[in-house]
Amino acid sequence: MLAVLSLVVAILALIGVALLWRERAVQRNRANSAGAPLPEDVLGLRQEVAALRAEGAQALRHLAMVRYDAFGDMGGHLSWSLALADDAGDGVLLTSIHGRNDARSYAKTISGWRCDVQLSPEEEQALGQLRR
Repeated sequence: MLAVLSLVVAILALIGVALLWRERAVQRNRANSAGAPLPEDVLGLRQEVAALRAEGAQALRHLAMVRYDAFGDMGGHLSWSLALADDAGDGVLLTSIHGRNDARSYAKTISGWRCDVQLSPEEEQALGQLRR
């Protein structure tokens, strides 16, 4: 029961981060285009493509997940660390540690492919795989 609750909390955190990033992208797009029609000249189209590439670079496109047994007396690799980042290395690191009687979830901010908070070996592994 606690494992399911932990997973739900982690998913809600991930959805919240994704919605926040999407809202920022929508605001930037509104500020840039301000309802202007699509350009028909080659230079205008190139600028539009460049703007779309810049927007895509801020999407959480890099993903790495590590599953593991947090405690020696349990099997099944129920604990996990999930790292998500954009092209600049900014994102979130989610961890869920499952024990016999409880589960705990953690969310840590990633900035420039690094995290200012101390990481577990599994979180370090997920962050290392994220950049590949």
